[in-house]
Amino acid sequence: MHANLRRLPLLLTVAASTYGSAALAADPDHGGDLARRWCASCHAVTSEQKQASADVPTFVAIARKPDFNPEKLALFLLDPHPKMPNFPLSRNEAADIAAYIGALR
Repeated sequence: MHANLRRLPLLLTVAASTYGSAALAADPDHGGDLARRWCASCHAVTSEQKQASADVPTFVAIARKPDFNPEKLALFLLDPHPKMPNFPLSRNEAADIAAYIGALR
């Protein structure tokens, strides 16, 4: 077997670990855009927002909860909820929104 072909699995593993984690990194800026588009009708998603539903927590309040965890929040956003509209979020979008909320701490 050619030496380069024998090293191919190792090279693919290194590439996946190097670039895979960067590709999966959450983007809080994109999460903020999504939040302003999809969440702001109920939640105050920015400090400048003047109107939101009074009976739902602001994103700052969510971020400041002692048990806040962006991974758990992203999973929560992917699960349908009776009190929340069913938005078809991808895993990356849910992670981006959770990262945005985490950045408000």
